[in-house]
Amino acid sequence: MRQPIIAGNWKMHLGRVDEALAFVRRIRYQLNGIEGVDRVLCPPFTVLASVAEAIRPTRIGLGAQTMHWEEQGAHTGEISPMALAGLCQYVILGHSERRAANNESDDSVNRKVHAALAHDLTPIICVGEDLAQNEAGQTHEFIGGQVRAALAGLTVEQAAQCIIAYEPLWAIGTGKAATPADANRVIGLTIRGAIAETFGEATAQAVRVQYGGSVNAENIAAFMTMPEVDGALVGGASLKLDFVELVQRAASV
Repeated sequence: MRQPIIAGNWKMHLGRVDEALAFVRRIRYQLNGIEGVDRVLCPPFTVLASVAEAIRPTRIGLGAQTMHWEEQGAHTGEISPMALAGLCQYVILGHSERRAANNESDDSVNRKVHAALAHDLTPIICVGEDLAQNEAGQTHEFIGGQVRAALAGLTVEQAAQCIIAYEPLWAIGTGKAATPADANRVIGLTIRGAIAETFGEATAQAVRVQYGGSVNAENIAAFMTMPEVDGALVGGASLKLDFVELVQRAASV
């Protein structure tokens, strides 16, 4: 049985310590009391340490939104995996916004995956197709390629530790979510299929795969009823107090 995981990606919101702590203090104990699902907050770097301290008495996980693959060096503005080790348990890698705005490639995502695992960080690896690819019937080929590239060179044990987040680009922040059945099909056939090709069916069935893209408290239960969906990577809805309700509904399915 795969334990579901709900991760809230704050993106570039709640970046001041006072506002981040005010929000976390309002949700942390309710969030902590929810059983049967892992809960993770992924705030901006500016408040990462403060949020870590605020959730220390709880079982809520903490994730960073990206990192560099090098441990140190002349990489102005980047964050080292060594700086995150011991502070976070998770790190989001290859988010579509990073791929588009920061020119992150499949190769750089793969390097980051290796570096994260080397520093005991669980990578949440984002994959997803754009609207043109979806409408042209290229989803299977494109996402399968992203998955294979991200996991290249890993051992079976390392691959099993990774989390994949399927986020169709046309559904992120648009209010237009993929249907639960569509998400289930892509995750089951394409993502788990690509993992099975290299690492075997047992590993494909062990890896947790989230859905992301306009997930909210109203539609989360429909996604969680799908057998291949193991949770969600939540954007805007993770910035609202009803994020707790979203997680509760996810856990109750």
